[in-house]
Amino acid sequence: MIDRIRQIGERLVGYSWWQVGIELAVIGIVVYLFVRFVATARAPRSVKLAFYLFLIATLLIRVLGARESFQRVGFLYDSVLPVVILALLVIFQPELRRAMMRAGDFSFLRRRIEPETRAVEEIVKAAKYLSRAKFGAIIVVERETSLRNMLEGGTVLNAEVSAPLLQTIFFPGSALHDLAVVIKGDRILAAGVQLPLAEATEMEDASLGSRHRAAVGVSAESDAVVVVVSEETGLISLAERGELTRGLNEDELRSLLILKYNRGLVTELTTGEAVPESSPRESNPALGETTFGDEPVLEGQRR
Repeated sequence: MIDRIRQIGERLVGYSWWQVGIELAVIGIVVYLFVRFVATARAPRSVKLAFYLFLIATLLIRVLGARESFQRVGFLYDSVLPVVILALLVIFQPELRRAMMRAGDFSFLRRRIEPETRAVEEIVKAAKYLSRAKFGAIIVVERETSLRNMLEGGTVLNAEVSAPLLQTIFFPGSALHDLAVVIKGDRILAAGVQLPLAEATEMEDASLGSRHRAAVGVSAESDAVVVVVSEETGLISLAERGELTRGLNEDELRSLLILKYNRGLVTELTTGEAVPESSPRESNPALGETTFGDEPVLEGQRR
């Protein structure tokens, strides 16, 4: 093994320094991205440890050429490699799907616009009213990652953002009040939209209900910003990148939304592109669908 490392060192002397530097940098970046991906994935520690060991084995066998010194280990590596790749695809399927959604968005090809201050103001007005009335609400602001696949089954509106419309949608008894509203630019794309729920283990506060879990879930899978109003406490929260900021007042919500709009909001449907028709979704407990009402909360707990 030591002789092999010495041989590699002698071979490196024959290469130019910039070529060696680029190759080492590429290897380092790949290793860093792999370790970071595994570290942030939702998987047991034993599984993560197994993948770390596999990474070390790969470096020893492929990069350092230890196959000649450890022929049996190399044979075992070649046999296990397909199984490990398959396990990687199965175990880390949610993280891979999330990465593919973000990588395939091609957001740099889209035209950016100025902050939609009027839309922000309407959202803030609606959130303020819903908070005072303690009407539960979840408002998703789509930015660069498309949520078009989540709109299927919701009720397509393609209407201008307005506080009265949002208040009407989330009024108790409304056919759409239990699910989410999706906004892009200054248009309400759809209401009654079913969102993916975050796992209970991902929530910092286990008492938070399905509205907050949905906000964390969709913001973790995309770059969307989600405004949540608790129907138990009336507290306003904002979710982004799987993180939940709770207990916002009117000014804080306005400042954050303007910042988020300015950072990444783009127009798509306001330029004349047609919105696909879809039929309304009706919540059906028999099919296992989850609505966002009746969120449990501990007595005196801030939501």
